[in-house]
Amino acid sequence: MERHQVAVYLAAMAVGGLLGRAAPGAGPGLEHAVNPVLGALLFVTFLQVPAADLLRAARGGRFLGAALTVNFAVVPLLVAAMFSFLPGNQAVRLGVLLVLLCPCVDYVIVFSGLAGADNRRLLALTPVLLVAQTLLLPLFLYAFLGSGLSGVVHAGPFLRAFLFLIVLPLALAWAVQAWARRRPAGRRAAGAATSAMVPLMAATLLTVVASQIPRLGGHLGDVGAVVPVYVIFLLVMAFAGRSVARLFRLGVPASRAVVFSGATRNSLVVLPLALALPDDLAAAALVVVTQTLVEVLGMVVYVRAVPRLVPAAGTASAP
Repeated sequence: MERHQVAVYLAAMAVGGLLGRAAPGAGPGLEHAVNPVLGALLFVTFLQVPAADLLRAARGGRFLGAALTVNFAVVPLLVAAMFSFLPGNQAVRLGVLLVLLCPCVDYVIVFSGLAGADNRRLLALTPVLLVAQTLLLPLFLYAFLGSGLSGVVHAGPFLRAFLFLIVLPLALAWAVQAWARRRPAGRRAAGAATSAMVPLMAATLLTVVASQIPRLGGHLGDVGAVVPVYVIFLLVMAFAGRSVARLFRLGVPASRAVVFSGATRNSLVVLPLALALPDDLAAAALVVVTQTLVEVLGMVVYVRAVPRLVPAAGTASAP
């Protein structure tokens, strides 16, 4: 499964689409399964990050600076430039903001590794990126949407997502790491959990797509309108990420990691926030899921294109 994980993920989304069309009544139940499956995925992701590596990543100098710059300075500027071209529908705009303003912390590890990027650094940086986006997203939304935000997005879903998708999986991962250092049974359990990453990612993608397909019927126009925005975002961020990496004088693997970090978005984690919105903003969740579909296809292209965009001979200096 690890050798063919891209095909596995595409197949999972296809099966999810078929399931959503064949059994639309299962959609609400599958929505409740999104958070548990995603929490398990993030636990397995965090399990691969030793606590010492996390602390080193938090003090990671140029790489940390480049990742934070591309995600929390360059990306918001690009989103601001595209914002006026978005449809006027408030739900659509909110969905686009939710998904584009948050950097990915899960399958970016997989795709960046396939392109020869330093995905271990990205893996160690995932908790930092999660905490940063949790703190900054409400501020970004207020900046884009103004004072009307208070009646649309509430703090509750953010706090629940932070607790159940960051704090608990990270604490559990560190507890299992401590167990693995002391007991052979702990090492076996950690190894078994780590090997489940590809199936869990596939299960997450299948669950997300299957739960949202039944909602698609009355929102095809809204969804279709944001597809070009997501495609443009992927195109621009490839070159923007490379420029930031050059600015920070990173080596090739680290530069490729920055490109992937800037281009991939955290659609799976922000989806529960979109699902918690009022019914009149239900289209926001579909807009978020649409970004997942576009991005996974885009990552298939990135895996081949980024090594050409950041070739092995093009390093400026060692990271």
